[in-house]
Amino acid sequence: MAAAPGTRPCDVLLEGSGVKGIALVGAVLELSRHGFRFERVGGTSAGAMVGSVIVALERAGEPLQRLDDVARTLDHGRLRDRGLFGRVLGPFGFLATGLALALESGIYEGAYLHDWLAGVLRDLGVETFGDLRLDDPGAALPPQRRYALVVTASDVSAQRFVRLPWDYPLYGLDADDQQVADAVRASASIPFFFEPVTMKGGRGVSTLVDGSLLSTYPVDLFDRADGQPPRWPTIGVRLSSRLGERGSAQPVKGPVSLALALVETALEACQAAHVSNAGDLGRSIFVDTSGVAATDFGITLEQQQLLLSRGHAAASTFLERWDFDSWQRQFRREAL
Repeated sequence: MAAAPGTRPCDVLLEGSGVKGIALVGAVLELSRHGFRFERVGGTSAGAMVGSVIVALERAGEPLQRLDDVARTLDHGRLRDRGLFGRVLGPFGFLATGLALALESGIYEGAYLHDWLAGVLRDLGVETFGDLRLDDPGAALPPQRRYALVVTASDVSAQRFVRLPWDYPLYGLDADDQQVADAVRASASIPFFFEPVTMKGGRGVSTLVDGSLLSTYPVDLFDRADGQPPRWPTIGVRLSSRLGERGSAQPVKGPVSLALALVETALEACQAAHVSNAGDLGRSIFVDTSGVAATDFGITLEQQQLLLSRGHAAASTFLERWDFDSWQRQFRREAL
């Protein structure tokens, strides 16, 4: 039986995986249907996009069910927004791709993604991280880290995993003044597909790309470090396979395909050990997203509906066995 709406607080961590992110919507809506209320949301890439809309809806007092309607307004085909070279060369797409990679470090500009999200958030009253500050005196986090949303990116200039807004002060920037859509756009900069984001701060200029490059699933993002038991659970939603559950081999054709395959291989290797941790496995919802690639910007409506349904089903299955008290007892024994 579903619990009353908003009676079960939790933090949620949403993994990134490009267009597969629609599956996150299904999982989140199923959690909400069972009474979960999202105190803090962490996300990478597609997870950052979905997470930002979740917190904006909750801040605006809007029903979370609107998340599905909002997600459907994203035109995935328009994510392939080629820059100047693509517009000029038109049918000579292979030349445009090579020039864009050589001179702009990405095939697509990512302007549509940024502008779509900025418009959605603005309509819900959210523009900067200052709009997402939390009044949460019971948190173990220091006041400067009390925000409803944290998105991750990879700073390839400093070879550093970046948590925004937490890490803006490292760049000499006031976190409250930074645009949420800018941070999400950086988090979603899939290497070689989208142009990276340049961030200028007091310590120079940094180049930011997809947070998945360094950690696609930091499910421990909100874990307490003060030795006290958690007030509520962190539940993660994964769009990648469990350790040992790999799909069939995919052909690699050409330099762009090879570059993406190298990145995806590195991500899988990086995450395999992390997600094999028993405590993290126990709080993770695994959604089957097979049949759809992260960069399948031509995803059909039928595929979107399938991913949405799989998200619902995976969360429902997870909740049939989930017990926070049991998980917490086991987790704390392991931690000690």
